[in-house]
Amino acid sequence: MTAPALRLRGVCAAYDRIEVLRGVDLDVPAGSVVALLGPNGAGKSTTLAVVSGQMRPTSGSVEMAGCDVVGASPDALARAGVCMVPEGRGIFPNLTVTENIKLLSHFGVKTGHALDVAFEHFPRLKERRKVLAGRLSGGEQQMLALARALATDPALILLDELSMGLAPTIVEHLYEQVTALARTGVSILLVEQFASVVLDIADHVAVMSHGRVQAEGRPEDVAATLSTAYLGDAS
Repeated sequence: MTAPALRLRGVCAAYDRIEVLRGVDLDVPAGSVVALLGPNGAGKSTTLAVVSGQMRPTSGSVEMAGCDVVGASPDALARAGVCMVPEGRGIFPNLTVTENIKLLSHFGVKTGHALDVAFEHFPRLKERRKVLAGRLSGGEQQMLALARALATDPALILLDELSMGLAPTIVEHLYEQVTALARTGVSILLVEQFASVVLDIADHVAVMSHGRVQAEGRPEDVAATLSTAYLGDAS
């Protein structure tokens, strides 16, 4: 059997003496969209920090395509095809759209390729290419963050609260791009607080609470277990 794009087994992590992850088990099959759901404080963003190399687990294993990557730096993981789109978008507000995309050349991405990919997926960015990123709307900033990710030809994309503060129509467009990307073979692990945003596009759902994955399965199976008291507006 082909190894999953990402596999976590018994992963624990802590900030100082405060344990946040308490034995996380999670698989992201190759070419799939896996949604990690749960309320604030469940450990979702910490899980992404561990996977992206920003935080080292205190115990447990993290494997990508069957290779142990515990201790690998964020730069090494990025070179291996792991791309993180953080909450808050992670763009450079004092640079133009084009300049933000051209920065990818420092990571070995050809500028022409990066611009072509970004503008093909998000024509609105081409219209706004000379505008400072800080002057873009929230939706346009998120388009730029996702466009930068796509231009690196990633193997695994980590998305943290892609929908944060955006209008439903913008969120729908962004997740259409996510779905299309997964069809090309890219694996995607996305974090969302509210299940309603992603249940229609996820292949697999894991529900996290108190630092553990409490339930997982196909969206139609897990949806029945979600309550408004647990995930806010998830029903």
